Amino acid sequence: MPENLPMNKKGFSPFRDMVGAKFTRVENGYSQCVLEVSEKLMNPYRTVHGGAAFAMVDSGMGAALYSVLAENEICATIESQIIFFKPVSAGTLICDTRLVHRSKKIATLESEISNNGQVVARATGTWSIYRARKKG
Repeated sequence: MPENLPMNKKGFSPFRDMVGAKFTRVENGYSQCVLEVSEKLMNPYRTVHGGAAFAMVDSGMGAALYSVLAENEICATIESQIIFFKPVSAGTLICDTRLVHRSKKIATLESEISNNGQVVARATGTWSIYRARKKG
């Protein structure tokens, strides 16, 4: 794994901080993050905006992949797809993500978002793996 950066440290991911998603586990190609549903996450129909759910998926995939990278590797999203099954208007969203496949330069991941024990969305993503540039 690359240098140990705390995933939940404020400022590590300013966008995720703004949305409010927090990691509860990140290890061995797996991550779990949670997001408390709040007024700031609602769309005009009073359900959680799809962008908030997608932020969980993208962050979850990055963290799961990050957990298996070598010291000199970093990663970035190539593409992602999300399917929404049910609207959410209250409670806690839980996003479980797992690494499906990894080669030298590409990885595939899957995420599942649940609310009150019911799956509300699933996503897949493809990520690029590359060498970090040296600082300086």
